[in-house]
Amino acid sequence: MRWPVFPLDKIADVFGGSTPRRNRSEYWDGDIPWVTPTDLPMPGTEIADVYDTADHITPEGLRSCAANLLPVGTVLYSSRATIGKIGIARVPLATNQGFANFAPKPGVESKYLAYALQYFTVEISSLAGSTTFKEVRRGALKKYKVPLPSPSEQHRIVEILDQADALRKKRAEADAKAARILPALFYKMFGDPLALVTSGQGVPLSELEVDLQNGFACGEKDVEDGVPHLRMNNIDDAGVLNLELVRTVPVDRDTERYRLKEKDVLFMGTNSEDKIGKTCLFMPPDERAYLFSNHLIRLRVSDSRITPEYLAGFLHLLWSKRFFPSIAKRWVNQSTVAQPSLAALRIPLPGERSLHMFTTAFQNLLSMRAQRVRSGETLDQTFAVLLHRAFTGDLTAKWREAHMKELLQEMEQQAKELEIKEP
Repeated sequence: MRWPVFPLDKIADVFGGSTPRRNRSEYWDGDIPWVTPTDLPMPGTEIADVYDTADHITPEGLRSCAANLLPVGTVLYSSRATIGKIGIARVPLATNQGFANFAPKPGVESKYLAYALQYFTVEISSLAGSTTFKEVRRGALKKYKVPLPSPSEQHRIVEILDQADALRKKRAEADAKAARILPALFYKMFGDPLALVTSGQGVPLSELEVDLQNGFACGEKDVEDGVPHLRMNNIDDAGVLNLELVRTVPVDRDTERYRLKEKDVLFMGTNSEDKIGKTCLFMPPDERAYLFSNHLIRLRVSDSRITPEYLAGFLHLLWSKRFFPSIAKRWVNQSTVAQPSLAALRIPLPGERSLHMFTTAFQNLLSMRAQRVRSGETLDQTFAVLLHRAFTGDLTAKWREAHMKELLQEMEQQAKELEIKEP
């Protein structure tokens, strides 16, 4: 049986959003949650249930910008800039102009529509064209067609996808808990890193056997068969090497001076003020040579009184405490911790036993994180396959065959409720 396909505006009421004036205090601090794209997770990660937000507006604010108070069950879809963030209103709320909002009509399940928008986001994004500022206009979204099975089959699809998505959420929750282990261990064994620095304890980094080296800038990037060149985006907020996007530079830029070795510590010396100081341990993912950019400082430890793991953990915890802006130089939209400032930083020296225990724990946690990343990738791939099968009709094919008579009756009733005919 082939599902009918309908334009979005035939199966949902489509609303835009708007923003009341910020300089009118009476429009803000009301009781109505006001959603912006920053309130929702990145595309493809999850469909958020939206109950509350950071900002709230008043009914007067809502009227001042002609925004709609959206009913419970409305699917929120970011249609500008970062296209494809998705949420479902679980309380009446309003959004800014970064959204196209879909209030499902009778016979259309909110979560089914949300999953459909998630699945078709790549195609929907192409409607934005190739301009610098990406936006899919509501007119184009209204005409975009999606398949619509009967309510019972919609519900069955949602059931299966929700079960698969729940595994991804549990994995994300486990990742979040695991990320707190190392900081907690450091605090327990050595104390607050910020307090250690401000107390004047320890030895200046320049007096330890640690070689500091700035990276190099290269305008050429994404060179075919080039050498990986690690940059700002390759250190994530967890203090772990992130290789989702790796730029490559010409092979002739590969020199011993800028080539990374296993357990080199990478420190983000230049970035925005909230990013400077992020630190990770370099563990080579393959046999290729890896180089690093001028935004990073490489620290190579050969001093027996500390380990690369201890130094990376200590520096990254200082970043999480927002220490590095205090020793940074600033200019428009950027800050820098120069190599001399980093070299002057006092490093607390732990006892031999505690250093060994922390280093071993760091290595074990890094290994377990790699395993979690691999299992997470498997879960994401499995979910992507299920999502594809759902909207090609394969996922519920056997179930559909077993309920064909009831489904045909449902679809007939659904068409009457929606007052539409299959094109």
